[in-house]
Amino acid sequence: MANKIEKQFLDTENKGPVRLNKYLSEAGVCSRREADKLIAAGQVTVDGVRAETGMKVEPWQVVRIGKKQVSRQEEMIVLAVNKPRGIVCTEERRERDSIVRFLNYPVRITYVGRLDKDTEGLLLITDDGMLAHELLAPGKHVDKTYFVRVEGKLTVENIRNLENGVDIGEEKLTMPAKVEIVGGSWEGAGGMQPGRVRIQNLPEVYTELHLTIHEGKFHQVKRMMAAVGNPVIYLKRISMGPLTLPDNLKKGECRPLTEEELLRLKG
Repeated sequence: MANKIEKQFLDTENKGPVRLNKYLSEAGVCSRREADKLIAAGQVTVDGVRAETGMKVEPWQVVRIGKKQVSRQEEMIVLAVNKPRGIVCTEERRERDSIVRFLNYPVRITYVGRLDKDTEGLLLITDDGMLAHELLAPGKHVDKTYFVRVEGKLTVENIRNLENGVDIGEEKLTMPAKVEIVGGSWEGAGGMQPGRVRIQNLPEVYTELHLTIHEGKFHQVKRMMAAVGNPVIYLKRISMGPLTLPDNLKKGECRPLTEEELLRLKG
């Protein structure tokens, strides 16, 4: 039996029959009106049989204009996933907890901007290698914002260091980050935000913040917070570039991006 997320994918992938004129249009052959003329003229066959105006075709059927087979252009797969803890960003299906096994998608997919095994939140999944390359190219510096819960009080000095760049053992300091305190246990931190559930076993003093970075170095957020003396307790990515983790996307669920989101993503 398919799990919930697998069913979401199958529902997305299993497209039903479409009108033949639309099929030809999406194959880039001609407009729908011109397709109707070709069909009426007897120039189009479906599985070797002369096509009729208004008929529908299934994705697996063979459509030809004359002797030339035409194929409908497949839609690019781009999905937002609310990754839960414990899932590993790897394409290795041999890894029991890999993202590809967890999603169990019927075609080859890849992830964009890996998340650590114990990190939750927004992860993009696509079958478009060029899109993944564009978003991950070193010169792009795509903004990534995380909700971070750390031990101790994040001092003004620590915030300033994060905003100026910190030493995490690389050749250069990290690029300047954006820091916004959103909660914590100490006076002036903002306290518990409405609708938030109090987490058990928290240290007596902790800080919650939104941290926006522009790079994707290994364990970068954890290393940055450790560098200023505030180890990470919990980490969740809430946005990536122009995309924000949808409020209604539950942990472990996914959905295709809307046309508007795709346009924003491609810039």
